[in-house]
Amino acid sequence: MKNDDGPAIRTRGLSKSFGPVKAVVNVDLDVRRGEIYAFLGRNGAGKTTTIRMLLGLVRPSAGEISILGASLERDRRRALARIGFFVESASAYPNLTVRENLHIQRLLTSAPLACVDEVIDLLKLGEYANRRAGRLSLGNKQRLSLARALLSRSEILILDEPVNGLDPAGIIEIRTLLRRLADDQGRTVFMSSHLLAEVEHLADRVGIVHAGRLVEEVDLQALRDKGRLAIEIEVDDAARAERVLRDDLGLSGLSPAGNGLLRITDRSVRPAAIARALIGAGIALERLVPIEESLEGHFMRVTGEAS
Repeated sequence: MKNDDGPAIRTRGLSKSFGPVKAVVNVDLDVRRGEIYAFLGRNGAGKTTTIRMLLGLVRPSAGEISILGASLERDRRRALARIGFFVESASAYPNLTVRENLHIQRLLTSAPLACVDEVIDLLKLGEYANRRAGRLSLGNKQRLSLARALLSRSEILILDEPVNGLDPAGIIEIRTLLRRLADDQGRTVFMSSHLLAEVEHLADRVGIVHAGRLVEEVDLQALRDKGRLAIEIEVDDAARAERVLRDDLGLSGLSPAGNGLLRITDRSVRPAAIARALIGAGIALERLVPIEESLEGHFMRVTGEAS
């Protein structure tokens, strides 16, 4: 359920330097209400520094941050009261139980008492509720950190690597939970992750940061729609197939790929039209496969890391 009454998170000219090192440079973010926005970048790209500035943990060198319309600089208490978060790694008081950790967090955020049992059930921590946090597995420590972030029922969740340490079943559970929070409750999720395949399943939009700069914000559905790089076909006569496609369909961007394969990079004609032209010319079409750019491939290309 999307809400378009202004962005959930907006930054303008956000920058941070540590001495001569420019960690974040003129970042302009626009995170919509009710969406899942993934913040992507290599280690050292500026992701965590940006997140820490959004949470008021690091003071920007320059720029502005607003949270649901409230200036973080001028109305800090109001802005931060609307955020649930965890940053960098799962953390808890190791000698206290899961339930005790959550009760402390509840007191800090003034959350209702019922929220403790609610998040224990939501994160499937019931059988560990009375176990000391220091004895939890990494995955369950991560669940506890997520539970703490969700405890206050905040409108915005800022999560640094939320599925780190979880097994595949746990990753799917958290994916489903975050999707439900965004779609059914209108909560905004701003997350960083190095698991690009998981981001591709989960996020609505991504922001790609490289060397401290936001190089692109992209809608994942738009990326999927325009993401076809080529079509690869396997035929019994590649040379003749190339002539048919050039002469009958006016295609360009054709190149033999060996062993009866032909690669088509011209995106002006749909795959079905290519198949009809070849079959109509009596050419045996063994295989037709669209080759699409994944989020990983797109990320590598825009950050200049593609081989």
